[in-house]
Order: sequence, then structure tokens, then C-alpha cells
Amino acid sequence: MNNSLKILLFTVLSVSILTSCNRQNKIKQETKEQGQDILRGKINVLVDETVYPILKEQVDVFQSSYSDAAIQLMARPEIKAVNALLGDSSGVIILTRKLTAQEGAYFKKRNIVPKEYQIGSDAVALINNIADSDTSITLSNVKSLLNGEQKGKLKVVFDNANSSTLRFLKSYLSLDKIDATAISGLQNNEEVIKYVSENKGTIGIVGYNWILEIAQKKSQLSNKIRTLSVENSQGDKKDGLFYKPSQSNLSLGLYPFIRPIYVLNYQPNLGLGLGFSSFLTGDRGQRIILKAGLLPATMPGREIIIREENSLN
Repeated sequence: MNNSLKILLFTVLSVSILTSCNRQNKIKQETKEQGQDILRGKINVLVDETVYPILKEQVDVFQSSYSDAAIQLMARPEIKAVNALLGDSSGVIILTRKLTAQEGAYFKKRNIVPKEYQIGSDAVALINNIADSDTSITLSNVKSLLNGEQKGKLKVVFDNANSSTLRFLKSYLSLDKIDATAISGLQNNEEVIKYVSENKGTIGIVGYNWILEIAQKKSQLSNKIRTLSVENSQGDKKDGLFYKPSQSNLSLGLYPFIRPIYVLNYQPNLGLGLGFSSFLTGDRGQRIILKAGLLPATMPGREIIIREENSLN
């Protein structure tokens, strides 16, 4: 290799390194000017309303550990949460899916590469009134309830038309469309649970973590509703048996309506969103998910301390 080529390669390499360093320094400077770093500052975090309870607990623990951090959770139905993200209401969002290519194009044009992490798994749960006789439901019955074939037999209620639970079931059951006259939308998961607790002959569609939430709070609603067992006749572990959503059934893949929970960070800087994402995927955040009764993305480690007892002579 002649000297001229060596000098050229060295120059190109030096310019690349300098450009990269300048870019990183610029990001750090912008973050500093905003009064924010990975454990300090203020940030809005959009969250799918159906998984709000588990994220509220995560935020409470995070803020108690890092007093200079202020996280404002903005609970929205899935579609409205995504629209708010695209409207720059926040750079961080918690969803049960990743953005579509069409939705992500907005950030691609701005050269923002998302930091996407799965933090755990939730489920879509079906509930009825404790006074009703049914304790289980087949997948074909769920499908016929949503496409209107059983219209008038049972009333199906869910949070609203922008919900992730309805979108999930439509995709899972390969429904071309859902009969809008066969279902009724309310405002949120809490209202769905309350409605079902007060009305026989109804089936509610909710996020499983809301069931865990009312049980943890020892709400009287827990005694007035029943979580239905759902037939497992689709997917890799189909056996035709019926399973309720539970941590073990989510872990074994036996309950059919399992869905992931993602934290999607579209912040262009190294801000508080990155610190919160790291907390959610770290040992403490995963333990909170495990303790709540959901399935963490990674099983937290267990520390076993072995003490040597003094032997008696």
C-alpha cells in the first residue's frame, strides 16, 4: 500500500471518528440543556390503557428510587396513544405491539432509530358475572360472539373501539371484521369490570392485569365476576383443554390470548426515557412484573446466601 493511500484512509477514518464524537457530544449537550439525563428530569410516557396498572406500579417504584425523576403516565386506548406519539406528545410509549411500518415511517424520516424492548407478557381476559353458569368458552364461540352470529344471546362489552384487546382478538381469530352491533364499548377496563359485575348475561373483554389489580386491592368486584377458561385449540401447544390466564399458563403458553408488552423509546437523545426503559427491563422492574402475577420477559435471578455454621468440637 503506497503512502498516498495510507494517508487517505487515515484521513477518512479520522473524519468518521470526529463526526461520531461530535454527534454524541451534541446529543449529550442537548440533553443537558433540557435539564435531563437518564435518571433525572421530566418526561411524559404514553401507555396503552389496558396495561396501565402494572406500569403505574413501575413508575411509583422508579420515582421513589430516583427523586430527581418525574414521569407522567398518559393512559390512552391503543390507537389514541399511537396518534399522540406521532403528534409528539411523548417520545416513549408502552404498547402490546410494535409500531407498524406505516406508523414508524414518521420517525424514519427524522432518522430516529427506536429502542424497542419487551418487558413482559399480559393476556386478554374474558369475564362474566359470577351468577352466570358458564365457566369456560371455546374459541369458536368467542369468534361467533364478535362476528354477530350469537347476537342477542349474550352481551359483549369492552373498553372502546380504539382498544388493543379488540384488535388482538380480531387478529388472533382471523376475523375480517367485528360486528359493531354485537358489541358495546364503554370507557375503560375498570368500567367493563364494574358493568359485568352488575349485569348477568354479559361477557367483558379486559386486560388480564386489570383482574390482578382488583384482586390485589381486595375490591368487592373480585367476588362478583368470574374469569373464563378459554379453549386452547390453536397454536403450537393446542390440546383442546381449557385454561384460565395465570402466570404459569402464560409461561407454558397454554392460555391462548397471550400478548407481549413493549416499551418503545423514540427519544432522539439519551434522556430519562432510556433510564426508565433500563429500569423496566432490569432486575427490579422484572421482579415487579413477576410479583404482580404477569410474566416477565426475563426471569429475575435469585440470590442464595450460604452461611457456614461454626462446628461444635
